[in-house]
Amino acid sequence: MTDTKKAIHRKFEGEVMSAKGTKTLQVLVKTRKMHAKYKKQYWESRKYSVHDEKEMAQVGDTIAFIECRPVSKTKRWALTSVVKKAV
Repeated sequence: MTDTKKAIHRKFEGEVMSAKGTKTLQVLVKTRKMHAKYKKQYWESRKYSVHDEKEMAQVGDTIAFIECRPVSKTKRWALTSVVKKAV
């Protein structure tokens, strides 16, 4: 018998902050967390470099992206869809 492992891909949604690079997006992801001791909720944010093969996202769009193989030194994420277009 062969055991096949299913790949687990992390998924995020965020807002495109920059689209200056060729096929590269800078995406800001905000996460709401709670302090363990004081139970106060706060926001954490992080920027990800996302690979956009078809260059279909613009600055201000909300996109969904998943983890993938390393594309470059900093890109390990690939665009899956544009959730909401910028106005």
